[in-house]
Amino acid sequence: MTVTIYDVAREAGVSMATVSRVVNNNPNVKPQTRKKVYEAIERLGYRPNAVARGLASKKTTTVGVVIPDISNSIFAEIARGIEDIANMYHYNIILCNADKRKEKEIRVINTLLEKQVDGLLFMGGTVTDEHIQAFQTSAVPIVLCATSDERGSYPSVDIDHEQAAFDAVNTLIRHGHREIAMISGTLQDPANGYARFQGYKKALEAAGIEYQEDLVRIGNYRYESGVEAMKYFLGLKKKPTAIFAATDEMAIGAIHSIQDEGYKVPDDFSIISVDNIRMASMVRPQLTTVAQPMYDLGAVAMRLLTKLMKKENVENPRVILPHETILRLSVSHVNE
Repeated sequence: MTVTIYDVAREAGVSMATVSRVVNNNPNVKPQTRKKVYEAIERLGYRPNAVARGLASKKTTTVGVVIPDISNSIFAEIARGIEDIANMYHYNIILCNADKRKEKEIRVINTLLEKQVDGLLFMGGTVTDEHIQAFQTSAVPIVLCATSDERGSYPSVDIDHEQAAFDAVNTLIRHGHREIAMISGTLQDPANGYARFQGYKKALEAAGIEYQEDLVRIGNYRYESGVEAMKYFLGLKKKPTAIFAATDEMAIGAIHSIQDEGYKVPDDFSIISVDNIRMASMVRPQLTTVAQPMYDLGAVAMRLLTKLMKKENVENPRVILPHETILRLSVSHVNE
């Protein structure tokens, strides 16, 4: 039979209220009494009922995390930061993969809120009106991680994607490149897609370089779309000398496409991107990239959420973390 709090109280010779205080780490219990209760718990093999405790306290000590693509190493590293801070503050994580599908994201959000999570982290996807409507069905705190909503309705932790792209393209320009192509994400994505595309265009404009529509291909952030986009650039009569890819994974696809056709990076084409996933330093040549602080994105977002769940004062609900250009071997001067 299941051991109950009543059984522990009887075994220890104390009240059920005392057992409850011990289980919930209430400091107002004498050390010798606490010892007796823990000994009784161990003898009987008692396991506190988290659901019952949640009903009593109206807290479940769980946080729901919606992740767009669990196979993407970016989100895996962000999730690590989330979990480390959650553990520090004694929260459990329910991690849900949404396969980058809006309808599944909405379904997952609703499911997590129905399960009475104490807070919700929405990671790395486009925040639409449908998402906002789902968020508004609950009063629990919600933090956006590695994304933001255009209205600024919800606290968020992210980088400046437009500036990161500007810095990447400017690195190519400083190396003498003027025929610079871009492998972009979808322009319907305000962060990784549209903002990085705008950063590309603004860097060209600042350097007096004319924007050429035929030097932009839209990918889906994955390796295969980088391969296909680069095949298109290689087929142009006047080829670019450098490529800015919106993600490392697409950049690596472009590198392999170049090498498959007998060209070399960076001798024939320079490549730069944004993210700094682990593979960026493993590919040959090593990929120059603008690094997102992925672990910190998760850690800071979770810390912000803990403050909101505890109703602590939050001075800045919209946090922008710094990025950093990592110079490796995939970029060279155009005349070298």
